[in-house]
Amino acid sequence: MTSPATELAPAAIAERSLPPWVEGFREDYRALFVERWSPYVGALVLVAISLGLMMSGQFWGVFGGLKLWGDWLNNLVGLVDLLGIGDHLENPLMHRISLMNITLILGAASAAMLSGDFQIAWSRRLDYAWGALGGTFMGVGASLAGGCTIGGFFTPALFFAASAWVNVVGLTIGAIVGLKVLMWTLGTIKWGTTPPPPAGGRWIKAHGVGVGSALALAILVWAVTWMLAEDDKLSGRGLVVLAGFALGFVLHRSRFCLARAIREPFMTGDGTMTKATLLSLVLGLPLASLLLQHEMVDPLLANPARFWLGSLLGGSLFGFGMVFASGCGSGSLWRAGEGQVKLWVAILFFAWSGSLFNAMVKPFELLTAEMTLDLVEATKVGYQAFLPAMLGGWPATYAAVAGLMSAWYAFVRYNESTERFTVV
Repeated sequence: MTSPATELAPAAIAERSLPPWVEGFREDYRALFVERWSPYVGALVLVAISLGLMMSGQFWGVFGGLKLWGDWLNNLVGLVDLLGIGDHLENPLMHRISLMNITLILGAASAAMLSGDFQIAWSRRLDYAWGALGGTFMGVGASLAGGCTIGGFFTPALFFAASAWVNVVGLTIGAIVGLKVLMWTLGTIKWGTTPPPPAGGRWIKAHGVGVGSALALAILVWAVTWMLAEDDKLSGRGLVVLAGFALGFVLHRSRFCLARAIREPFMTGDGTMTKATLLSLVLGLPLASLLLQHEMVDPLLANPARFWLGSLLGGSLFGFGMVFASGCGSGSLWRAGEGQVKLWVAILFFAWSGSLFNAMVKPFELLTAEMTLDLVEATKVGYQAFLPAMLGGWPATYAAVAGLMSAWYAFVRYNESTERFTVV
């Protein structure tokens, strides 16, 4: 009778007999595509992509594309006339933020396949309910705040928008309340807690390297083809395809998530993701300020007219929702790309509620922007507040932002050591 060790011996011998240079390639592949990246590495690459988009006159966003998906959904179910949305909607593949979202999902899917992480992960029925609830709050919150954790905080922070820092306060308040409510439900609600069915997607997981590589190659061909097009809009969209795919790939590899940056210090006391986010800002803000000071970028391009009420209220609602959804805007997209079904439910309701809320408040002109005498946009929930203009120049702005980030870091680091502010 042959022992298991004897059966495995030929394979082990074959692996040991591989030339050293082949084993070197395998080690590099594992380091790049299989082993998890540090969130600090992810933060560095993400801010580099964001700055690259800024230099091209564009920016990273999420909610605008999701709202368009919601508009298309309302068009599909016949609600466009009732809601006053209109039936002449932009092609999701031509809308800049929508295209970035689509390719972000594809980037995360490719990374998950190459690493062997891709699988259709089902959830409990209660988790789907939480995904729907969380997505709904996120859609309303992002509408009021002018974006999710990306469009409401991260990108506006790089554009030195005052609303970004008010948004962080709102996100924190919402996350704390959400965690307390979620913990209460764990001991109260028994419906829908049956374990989910086994994960699917085994064929893709078994052939992940080939499928993931083919997907990456297809995206590269797509991006280059559009970038070389004579049409300026199409050429610009080619860069979006490439940037979106890179964002999704990096987000998955590093597991970078702004929802965790806000939530984890209060949930587990872990401040790693918060510190990675702060690192990205420490490196990105000085470079972004140079682009703004030399007028290479419009400072109001990604500055939502939400300071301060919309940022605070919208951030609070969004922070509450992202706890139940288990992800923010970008986090939901890349986790959906790796096969998390709950996050697809969250995205569906995020998009739909964002479309519905915007349509319902349109008659009241709550979010309708008008140009003020100071040449900034204003709505009934806030205006575009550019920190250097508010504080009288860049020196005061640098000092204020440095103070805010230092206080955030000190709080998170203190809580890591003491867990004084954890609420779970």
